[in-house]
Amino acid sequence: MVLDKIRVLCEERKITIAKLEKETGIGNGTISRWDISSPTAMNLKKVADYFGVAIDDLISKDEGN
Repeated sequence: MVLDKIRVLCEERKITIAKLEKETGIGNGTISRWDISSPTAMNLKKVADYFGVAIDDLISKDEGN
């Protein structure tokens, strides 16, 4: 769910998840594993801040961004 929303945000901004990880200082491959593991609060905040959205927007169950 979180990973799906991040993928959409990346597509909208025409960046890769790898670029997102590099620009936010998140370890290589970390975000891609969020489909099987839970992200830390700090990493969620980094992604939310990067995209200018609230953490709740990333973790909410609705399909909207």
